[in-house]
Amino acid sequence: QVQLVESGGGLVQAGGSLRLSCVVSGRTFSSCAMGWFRQAPGKEREFVATISRDGSNTNYADSVKGRFTISRDNAKNTVYLQMNSLKPEDTAVYYCAARETSGLYYTITYYSRYDYWGQGTRVTVSS
Repeated sequence: QVQLVESGGGLVQAGGSLRLSCVVSGRTFSSCAMGWFRQAPGKEREFVATISRDGSNTNYADSVKGRFTISRDNAKNTVYLQMNSLKPEDTAVYYCAARETSGLYYTITYYSRYDYWGQGTRVTVSS
């Protein structure tokens, strides 16, 4: 059974930083494109960032470009989201997602294309 477990959320002041982690088990992590999504209260889940199997390709939502960085460590079965210069509007539950793909450089921005999801970690940014 595939499990994705996020951690690293919390309460931070505006302008601060957090690093989220997501550990994947039950699948060959290196065969998965990975993504981060978020859902704020009363809003739909939205794309944040994605990274290809080998880590060479990344894509970001315009709202986080230049502030967030997605990375992965295939030896540790872990994907990270480094979040800097946080804003109150970044407050949300953050989810990581995985999809097995044959494309080594493939990134996925649509949530419907992901097969596996974590339970989410809450990030609250105070003003």
